Amino acid sequence: MELIGNMLNGFGVALQPINLLFCFAGCVIGTLVGVLPGVGPTAAISLLLPMTFRLNPISGIIMLAGIYYGAMYGGSTTSILVNIPGEAASVVTCLDGYQMARQGRAGPALGMSAIGSFIAGTFSVIALMVVAPPLAEVALKFGPPEYFSLMILGLTLLSFLSSGSIGKALLMAGFGIFLGTIGLDNLTGVPRFAFGSATLIDGPGLVPVVMGLFGIGEILSNLEQPIKREIFEAKIGHLLPSLRDWVESKWALVRGSLIGFFLGILPGGGAVIASFVSYAVEKRFSKTPEKFGTGMIAGVAGPESANNSAAGGAFIPMLTLGIPANPVMAILLGALIIHGIQPGPFLIKEQPQLFWGVVTSMYIGNIMLLILNLPLIGLWVRALRIPYSILFPLILLFCLIGSYSLKNNVGDVFVMIIFGFIGYLMRKYKYDTPPLVLAFVLGPIMEASLRRSLLLSNGSPLIFFQRPISIGLLLVTFLLLASSNIPALRRKREKIVVDVDD
Repeated sequence: MELIGNMLNGFGVALQPINLLFCFAGCVIGTLVGVLPGVGPTAAISLLLPMTFRLNPISGIIMLAGIYYGAMYGGSTTSILVNIPGEAASVVTCLDGYQMARQGRAGPALGMSAIGSFIAGTFSVIALMVVAPPLAEVALKFGPPEYFSLMILGLTLLSFLSSGSIGKALLMAGFGIFLGTIGLDNLTGVPRFAFGSATLIDGPGLVPVVMGLFGIGEILSNLEQPIKREIFEAKIGHLLPSLRDWVESKWALVRGSLIGFFLGILPGGGAVIASFVSYAVEKRFSKTPEKFGTGMIAGVAGPESANNSAAGGAFIPMLTLGIPANPVMAILLGALIIHGIQPGPFLIKEQPQLFWGVVTSMYIGNIMLLILNLPLIGLWVRALRIPYSILFPLILLFCLIGSYSLKNNVGDVFVMIIFGFIGYLMRKYKYDTPPLVLAFVLGPIMEASLRRSLLLSNGSPLIFFQRPISIGLLLVTFLLLASSNIPALRRKREKIVVDVDD
């Protein structure tokens, strides 16, 4: 009964006209971002983050969340019609979705993608409502040592699952932690690594850093990799899948929703890994695995349901533990902190309107996306024809305005430009950005947890090994690091990385 009461209160918040407007805006922007290759939800949320600081926190987070799960919907359109994933999580959809389009079945592919996304998104929202409150109760038992160990595990797990060298991922995590130490010391008030700069006295801002890494860095990277877009021109009709399509896809939808939700909770798992795992599982369970890649509708239904379910699952650790599972959640975590709201086990009790309002808005957003995606396919196809010579200067303009308007400080613009070149070099030399962003956001919290733990133990590091939860988390961290040096496991991980990159 308490859950039903909380849901009703949440719908009361989400159905307010202003929140409905921003939910709709987030879904439209997210779908457009998913459709346009080379943009991505992380860059879009980074660009629009400064605008939310003028809004009510609930409305702002509802819009940003809508952009995230809306991009999961939109990414399938380009995968099916253009054979170019609009979003990284839609890479696998290209394999069978584009072949279906070439066979004259673009309509059922797009329809199954939209309906499967709605089913999986709805499942993830319901699971989020059920799982988050008890998980927050468990998290109340966490003290500073447990939080420090949990963050160490999260960063290690993200590095372990990142698409590249574990050493490079750990190096980026270390760089992110260093960035988090720049500015005033939280305990002593002494400036660190600021070098007398007024811009750095509060540390490099989250907005200029992520705008540079994902906005400017993405532009520079795409400029040297021209994308040829050949839009499938056949008339798209009969969007609703046939009865045979449903029979072939029913278990793919179920398995994809479950896989996506549980992998979405894990730091570093997320929508990309979930879609690949779902595709591999469907191929394993299929009676005709050799036909995958030739236009199997289960190869569309499984990955698309997985990446949308993962988007909902990612909110659980961010809202209940204050641990972001991916860069988008890291940016949302930073947005909440800037608004004066601390995500974690007390969020549900201290900010019930925000928590339940955002969660129920996700269900409303999924309905909006279903309505937007099916009838407006033609509109999204036209958006694909926007030339990059127009799109990229607009992104650059938004980056400049967003970084400057936050504090009216030209120094933030220079920070953004510097991190833009850093982001470009990271892409060029295969260094992952997610470990850097997550470590940058978590760094100050991790440092505070470490110092509080040492204060509690009079400087003894043994406190981390004397508490059951803390030592359990550190043991898992050690096993992950050790397993990366086992040849068989390393070869399996490298195979996954190659498959994801391809």
